[in-house]
Amino acid sequence: MPSEYYRDALKRAQKEFRSCTAKGEYPYLPVLDEFVSQEDLLRTVDLGTIQVPLEFVVGTQTDGRTQAFARNFMPLMEEESEFAFKWKKLCQSQLEEGIRDPISAYEYLNRYYVTEGNKRVSVLKYFEADSIYAHVTRILPKRTDSRESELYYELIDFYRCSRINFIEFSKPGSYIRLQELVGKRVGDPWTDEERSGFSTAYYYFRRAYEDNGGRQLTSTVGDAMLAYMEIYGYPSLRGVSGEEIRRAVARAWEEITLQQEEEPIDVKLTPEEETRKRDLLSKMLPKAAPKPLKVAFLHDKAPETSGWTYGHELGRRHLERVFAGEVATCAYCNTLDGDPLVVMEQAIAEGCQVLFTTSPRLLPSSLRAAVDHPEALILNCSLNTSHRYIRTYYARMYEVKFISGAIAGALAGGDSIGYVGDYPIFGQVASINAFALGVQLTNPRTRVYLEWSSVSSGETAVQRLTDRGIRLISAQDLTKLGGWKDSSFGLSLVGEDGQVNLAMPVWRWGVYYEELLRRIRNKSFQAEYQESRKALNYYWGMSAGVVELCCSDKLPDSTQKLAAILRDGICSGNCHPFHGPLYAQGGRQVIGASDTLSTEDIINMDWLVDNIVGAIPTYEELSEAAKATVGIVGVPSTKEKQTDT
Repeated sequence: MPSEYYRDALKRAQKEFRSCTAKGEYPYLPVLDEFVSQEDLLRTVDLGTIQVPLEFVVGTQTDGRTQAFARNFMPLMEEESEFAFKWKKLCQSQLEEGIRDPISAYEYLNRYYVTEGNKRVSVLKYFEADSIYAHVTRILPKRTDSRESELYYELIDFYRCSRINFIEFSKPGSYIRLQELVGKRVGDPWTDEERSGFSTAYYYFRRAYEDNGGRQLTSTVGDAMLAYMEIYGYPSLRGVSGEEIRRAVARAWEEITLQQEEEPIDVKLTPEEETRKRDLLSKMLPKAAPKPLKVAFLHDKAPETSGWTYGHELGRRHLERVFAGEVATCAYCNTLDGDPLVVMEQAIAEGCQVLFTTSPRLLPSSLRAAVDHPEALILNCSLNTSHRYIRTYYARMYEVKFISGAIAGALAGGDSIGYVGDYPIFGQVASINAFALGVQLTNPRTRVYLEWSSVSSGETAVQRLTDRGIRLISAQDLTKLGGWKDSSFGLSLVGEDGQVNLAMPVWRWGVYYEELLRRIRNKSFQAEYQESRKALNYYWGMSAGVVELCCSDKLPDSTQKLAAILRDGICSGNCHPFHGPLYAQGGRQVIGASDTLSTEDIINMDWLVDNIVGAIPTYEELSEAAKATVGIVGVPSTKEKQTDT
């Protein structure tokens, strides 16, 4: 029997050898000494005897035995050789009692290179074992700014607390997110039971993933598992059958395949003109009266207590006026008081074909509902989310803030200016920086002092600024119904007799929803989904009419003219708030004089420009409500600061 196994292993080796040679690839085992310097070999850590994944055992340390094996670790020596005799003897041991003696190996970038025990590896790979025990010495490469280095050192941090080395990711931040999804704080140690349970879940998932065609994807099993857990949660992999996991993986397959994309998000900056043309043509053609499209709005709060929800409710009522008889809407408020997924399923069961979920906090439930109910279209009001089954929509408020900052700078003279930020989430940091750059445009010497309402409260943030003698303050983007004074929003002048509003941002949600509904009704929305392989994020701005700046008549005529010029420049594309040169705090140059920040860089901003006094808060500084939102769509720097606590 061992002889038959050896002959079969030899055939596999010869096939691998021919395949590599035909492709111009090295056909033997990689040799660690050939690409790792002696300097690197001095930076090592003894990991002791641990279990390592056999798929990650890829080569040898020296070239002494490398040509005895093909690249797949199958034997190349003739069947009558001493080498073959020893291989067959190990094969017999594996059949009778299993190979127990650990090998010795170096680990470099989570790949293992054998120093002693090549034939044991070969036999176990032949029998498709999952792992092998090895005494491992880790080589620590120099830390660089490369993605490979960043991912590797994230793995080291993760291994330190979990002792798990078999899961790999292709995107930085994934190990941190995994810790969150399994219900642990970053750095918390794993128990043996937790490690065993996760290992079982991983291998069940892997089998389902490969059954669905995962071997053809370029992303890792870890990428796919993380995407699955974002939808169904980690508990869904525990205590269920492999068949149930396989069916769930099939339902979420588009989300899983999206992980292959280097840039998984396709940001739509303007509504396409073709939408209106198609809609106009459809109105001209005779047709039977369609059944009204039923649209649901799901809010995390109520309009009586939340200016944000109130604004979206105005948008819903706008739809009822514009599409009278053609669209029927309904609203579900305070959905986080219970299980929002249950509310979404209720809305779908009641015939709602389109669901707008108006808070980032509803994103996880929106994604789960979209996967389980492909018959419904679900959109979430958030930014920079790479999910295939739902689309997100948000407005480029930073354009308005840039103009508001220019107004503030023109009025400030030698005085400082204040800014009250809300949550450190995608899009919000861009608004802060755009405001500061607007100030810099008209008043280069003035500083902008930054406070956060999500750290304490809006009233406290404003008080801190006024205590500094600051009178020009850009506060919240919306009135806080039932909260602090309605005048405490937009750009205002604070005096002894109260506040005077000078320029107010306006979210025109009705315009946004109207355009989205037109796209849905004329099928261009659905066609766009079929044409794209990526996650679709709508990020419209002033040119689409979804945000605006309302200037008070108390502003000087010259300042109002300045605002109008900047507005026209932004809408035409001739003026961009983030055109260089741009400098971050500390004097670091972000881009040069002839460059403009990309949309991706604007969305992902987690730094502040150099005329701002203040900082992005740490996760622990935030209020509990803010933590819930930031945990889902927070900027990277704040989420990373969470890991340091």
